[in-house]
Amino acid sequence: MQARVRRVASKAGGAIRPHVANAAPVRLAVAGGAAAGLLGLVARRRRASLRDQVAVVTGGSRGLGLLIARELAAQGCRLAICGRDPDALERARADLAGRGAKVLAVPCDVADRSQVEAFVARTVQAYGGLDILVNNAGTILVGPVDAAAVADFEDAMGAMFWGTVYATMAALAHLRAARPGRIVNITSIGGRVSVPHLVPYSCAKFAAVGFSDGLRAELAPQGIRVTTVVPGLMRTGSHLHARFAGRPPREFAWFSLLAGAPLLSMDGERAARRIVDGLRRGRPQLTLTPAAQVATRLSGALPTLTGRLVAASARLLPSARPPSGTAEGSQVQESIGRTALRRLTTLNLSAAGRFNQVPPDRHQHKERAPGGR
Repeated sequence: MQARVRRVASKAGGAIRPHVANAAPVRLAVAGGAAAGLLGLVARRRRASLRDQVAVVTGGSRGLGLLIARELAAQGCRLAICGRDPDALERARADLAGRGAKVLAVPCDVADRSQVEAFVARTVQAYGGLDILVNNAGTILVGPVDAAAVADFEDAMGAMFWGTVYATMAALAHLRAARPGRIVNITSIGGRVSVPHLVPYSCAKFAAVGFSDGLRAELAPQGIRVTTVVPGLMRTGSHLHARFAGRPPREFAWFSLLAGAPLLSMDGERAARRIVDGLRRGRPQLTLTPAAQVATRLSGALPTLTGRLVAASARLLPSARPPSGTAEGSQVQESIGRTALRRLTTLNLSAAGRFNQVPPDRHQHKERAPGGR
């Protein structure tokens, strides 16, 4: 005890007080505990409740957009969703309302600036403001560049770049008033590493990533938090609404296999939970799936090697010759019947039924019909 504590007379009045040897580690531990507590408080504030906040989700009628809307509904948000298919949009509205959400559903093509501005204005009129914008709407063409037209690049940019710009610019004044306003931009690993046979899609996603990263830097001082989400493959059933060019059956085969592979793709509901959690925390970036994380880091650290690997993968994909036109994934799916491919993509087909990619009666018919049709 004497080795650790000694009594020292104070020069001020000769008072005696204990002096603990080696007090620096104690002070460090106390300071560390206080810092941890402060960080915890900051984290809790960042994860503050979203209850009663107004959230817009573009492309919210099916797939990932619908799943994000469901998660926001579970957080107590008031919702506004849009989509191009009125039937799918009404099913999504009924789905969300059945979960107790207050939801406004508006038909809208995000590539049309006037429609987007009208959608945002109608949302603000209905709810009195806007707190959260999720730019999710998108389209995808799968096929070699030889099978693509200039119009395919224009369509991709219209939906995934200009649609993001139009919605953001229309919402900015309202998001500034929210403090904190929140923007979530759903981009893609295709916006970090350009993927063969997805070139129009990758071009649009690269543009969206640049827009999102620039917004985050500029809008932070204005009280608006921007999250750039970079998903890899997800099991949402979206392959049924992709378009396939060149040799559609072969393009559909590789794309649907990878999109439904458990080790390469992520469950759509889990992805939506992580996106909404990232929104609540104000995370600047969120990369989903281990494969996407590896690809992003590899392309940044070893760009030449990444380029060679991507070029090698391109040689394994179908050529455009002889071309056989363009088809939607659902059309290709109908034509393949009961095959090994259908069995191998069961997880993604199940997701399509649960996430409003196909009408319920059509999905049930497929499940019961002989031959799996």
